[in-house]
Amino acid sequence: MAFTGKYEFESDENYDDFVKAIGLPSEKVEMGRNCKIVTEVVQNGNDFTWTQHFPGGRTTTNTFTIGKEADMETMGGKKFKATVKMEGGKVVADFPNYHHTAEIAGGKLVELSTASGVTYKRTSKKIA
Repeated sequence: MAFTGKYEFESDENYDDFVKAIGLPSEKVEMGRNCKIVTEVVQNGNDFTWTQHFPGGRTTTNTFTIGKEADMETMGGKKFKATVKMEGGKVVADFPNYHHTAEIAGGKLVELSTASGVTYKRTSKKIA
């Protein structure tokens, strides 16, 4: 399974411009800056469980099947419905106010989120 593993935040690009583009409240902007998020992915064929562990014990889990609508939750806690797709080895989803892709590149989890022409890149290294 290409995505299965545990990944720890390593670096990001364009964080400030991106959170401004999606209108994240200022208290959440500081909370997320250089946040050592640990992402745990379990992939079983087209079924995924995607969990993000935040410092302080908060966790967000999204469970979905490629090509089927699923109940999802943003990092900020907003609930929505989305159909996650697989395009060229990338997991692709449209969140309420941004487009998100995730792929494994060079053994790392690389996530791109794009809103209003601004792309935020988060890279996480595999730890398990």
